[in-house]
Amino acid sequence: MRKPRTLREFWYRLHNDQEGAVSLETILIIGAIAMPILIFLLKYGWPKIRDYFNNSLNTLNSTSSNVINNT
Repeated sequence: MRKPRTLREFWYRLHNDQEGAVSLETILIIGAIAMPILIFLLKYGWPKIRDYFNNSLNTLNSTSSNVINNT
């Protein structure tokens, strides 16, 4: 590929370059699909996951306290 001689030629070649367009479009489509799913999970799913984790952690703490006290 030869070096552009003028700034106008550089901008013209840069503007008309289609290399990588398919991968960029694919990334944008994946992002458009993933964003609503991520928002839904953070808004509705995360509180349930956090509560489940906290309940399990509390159960583990109380069980370990019982084991230590009964020894």
